[in-house]
Amino acid sequence: MKPQRLLLPMLAAALIGAAAATTLASASAPVAPAGTTSAHPVLLRSQRAKTPRRHVDAALVRRLRRTTWRWQSVIGVRRAQSAAPLRSPSALRYWRRQIRQVSWLAAHPPHKRGWLCIHRFEGSWGDSGDPYWGGLQMDRGFMRTYAPSFLLRKGWADRWTPLEQMWVAERAHRSGRGYGPWPNTARSCGLL
Repeated sequence: MKPQRLLLPMLAAALIGAAAATTLASASAPVAPAGTTSAHPVLLRSQRAKTPRRHVDAALVRRLRRTTWRWQSVIGVRRAQSAAPLRSPSALRYWRRQIRQVSWLAAHPPHKRGWLCIHRFEGSWGDSGDPYWGGLQMDRGFMRTYAPSFLLRKGWADRWTPLEQMWVAERAHRSGRGYGPWPNTARSCGLL
């Protein structure tokens, strides 16, 4: 019977000791200002000014900018410009936002369904048979007229990505030619 009588007072002493330890620990911790829920101390303005500014890899920002500009030229949109220095976090955020927007636009050409239908009847995206190249079977004159920069940089249309081929066809469509360069397949697709 004696061990049972000692167990209750020992348990009570342990609980009182634990409560005292947590009270002391919380009393010595820094107190957050009223109305905040953070356990971290809030920095004053003078303390914030002393913290070093975070710099970003300028090469990463340049790569994002170059990719953004490339896709903007593909889809025919004016180049985006940022006044923020390349090594700043705001420049990194800006170019990441721009690349998300332009990537979404590039992946969704206005007449994508029509171009995919024409492609289904024409050939593979990498078709290199002379006199027509690519998945939309573009000839030399068509490529010279609507994609001279691609022709110089990448060669014939069989070396372009499917999206680049669709956007070049979109340029022809916007210029007023519509689906005219593909009369038979456009008619089979119900586009004419």
